[in-house]
Amino acid sequence: MLDALIRQRKEEALDYKEYLENLVDFAGKVRRPSGTGEYPESLNTSAKRALYDNLYNDEELAIRVDTAVRYTRKDDWRGNRFKEREVLNAVREELGEYKTRADEVFEIVKNQREY
Repeated sequence: MLDALIRQRKEEALDYKEYLENLVDFAGKVRRPSGTGEYPESLNTSAKRALYDNLYNDEELAIRVDTAVRYTRKDDWRGNRFKEREVLNAVREELGEYKTRADEVFEIVKNQREY
């Protein structure tokens, strides 16, 4: 009887250890989602991935918009109507045929902490 309890306890401990290892693995994927292989290697920031997800999975377009935002934005641009308009115009210019989605993409940009 005692041997059965000891075996059961060891099995439970091993199951718990496996659970913890899976949890650590999952936490690593959440922390570094680019390592999941779902995105092209060039989309190495969450802002670029958000643009990619919302721009028809067009890697080149996402990178162009990201670059335009990074070069156009100024300090404390959020909440400043004129600075926001500069960023919006840069986004609109890069979107080309998708200009009609400029306001939507701008809201995505505005909500990214990286910018």
